[in-house]
Formats: sequence, C-alpha cells, structure tokens
Amino acid sequence: MESPFKGKTGLVRIWNALHYSLAGLSQAFRLEDAFRQEVFLAIVLLPIALLYPHTAVEKALLAASVLLVLIVELLNSAVEAVVDRVSLERHELAKRAKDIGSAAVLITLINLACVWGLIFFA
Repeated sequence: MESPFKGKTGLVRIWNALHYSLAGLSQAFRLEDAFRQEVFLAIVLLPIALLYPHTAVEKALLAASVLLVLIVELLNSAVEAVVDRVSLERHELAKRAKDIGSAAVLITLINLACVWGLIFFA
C-alpha cells in the first residue's frame, strides 16, 4: 500500500520534504547521543577544514569526510529505529543489522582520520 503523502508534487512536495528532513535532523540530535557527538565534532572540524590554507580539493575532501560521518550516522540511526519498531526482543538478525550499521559508522570515522591525516601530515 502506497503512502498517502506520495501524491504530492512540485513545490508542495519539496516543502514537505524539507520539513520532514528538518524533523529528522531535530529528532536525531535530540534522541541520538552518537549523532550529537558527531555534530559537535563537525562544528570543530568544518571551520578548520575550510579556513586552513589548503587547496580547494583538499578542503572539499576534509569537509566531505566530516559530512559523510553525519550521513552514515543518520542512516545507522534510521536502521536502529526500524529494527526497534519491529521488535525489542533479542534476535540474531536484529543484532546483525545494528552491528553492520555501527560498522559503517566506524569505517567512515576511520576514513575521516585517514583523510585528515594524509592532508595534514603527509
């Protein structure tokens, strides 16, 4: 069954999508400790990435590696919310989904460290 909200088009759809996205960001910030910590990390690192005297490509890589952490954390939080919605009982597939999401966040944090390390120290 399709969502009743799928029929919206044009500016109404864009306006609704903006509000849904802002609501998602707000909920993630309020309810997800890891997302909050990574936002604070981004608040520190993004100005460094943009203000430090590097090439435009290096600045883009620095900023993108920070934003990628936030993106993957949002996706991980969404997976966790859906798994918890389905059932709060322990299940091997639920654990696997949550662990894989967490692994994705870990890999993006490793990527962040590698990009920043290569640009600042290589």
